[in-house]
Amino acid sequence: MKRAGSDLKLPSSLYLETTSRCNLKCKGCIQHRGSWETPRDLSLRELISICDQLPVIGRVALHGIGEPLLNAALPDMVRYLRGRNAYVFFNSNGILLDPDRRDQLIEAGLNELRISLDAASPEGYTAVRGSDQFARICRNVRAFSARIRSLNASGPKLSIWFLGTSENISELPGMVRLAAAMDVREVYLQRLVYFQDHEGYGLARPEKTIRDSDLRVTELIQESARIARDAGVQVNASGCGDPLASLQTDANCATPWKRCYRPTTLMYITAAGNVLPCCIAPFATCDYDSIVLGNAFESSLAEIWHGPRYRHFRERHQSQQPPKSCKGCGLLWSL
Repeated sequence: MKRAGSDLKLPSSLYLETTSRCNLKCKGCIQHRGSWETPRDLSLRELISICDQLPVIGRVALHGIGEPLLNAALPDMVRYLRGRNAYVFFNSNGILLDPDRRDQLIEAGLNELRISLDAASPEGYTAVRGSDQFARICRNVRAFSARIRSLNASGPKLSIWFLGTSENISELPGMVRLAAAMDVREVYLQRLVYFQDHEGYGLARPEKTIRDSDLRVTELIQESARIARDAGVQVNASGCGDPLASLQTDANCATPWKRCYRPTTLMYITAAGNVLPCCIAPFATCDYDSIVLGNAFESSLAEIWHGPRYRHFRERHQSQQPPKSCKGCGLLWSL
């Protein structure tokens, strides 16, 4: 881990929340509780102003708490960033992935699209996401896969991201089968992130998490892996290659959060301009002010990156008593 000093290079990796608006209120998302900020879209001009401050941009995620496809400027944002030679991707619930948007994203050069789909059935989807749009999403993803093939396009790469909880983990094997049927070759299991300093909301509660000590969970993941091998699909985990390994913690490491690279390598900027240490932070603490390290509409990125709040955050991150938002990393969810 690099030391928290003024010689730290500006990040080349950005998470830019293109909108804080969403068309769902999923039970595992902060939107279910109520967003931290007033809903708004990031404009193309604002995005360019932010990115022009960085000499090198390697990787940009165009998502945050909202649904990126709600921002009409999204294809132009992708096009600008691809012109900067950045690898560009975002998560989407897929509801708005209609023919026009599919073609716009292909033409803009999007590298990767991650579809957040937490169930393999309409009933399971409604239970987790409170929506009846499951069939529409599956049609959209299947059609996008076919469109990419028909154009012989190099991208975007498609993947499914499955937020695993005790309520829906039984649908993971079916999710792998569904991914194969939609011609999506990667499925990622995400662990549930929840407040460390509050009782939580919706599904985002400690008792809803999946654990490696649960034999049922282990068997379901192993079954999913067997199905994936037969179907030519990869089952991975966010932050860790192996899903089972992502559920395990290093009992020999008393301070696993110190291994996290995010405070010294990336910036997460919300649609309101607030700079946060990472995309996990707003889901991990109810003390939102404690994770706001500056505002990109009020100060330069260099002033924020080398400023006192960021330095103090990095120093605490490398201590025995890290910021509230970091305490669960490497323990309750994968790094």
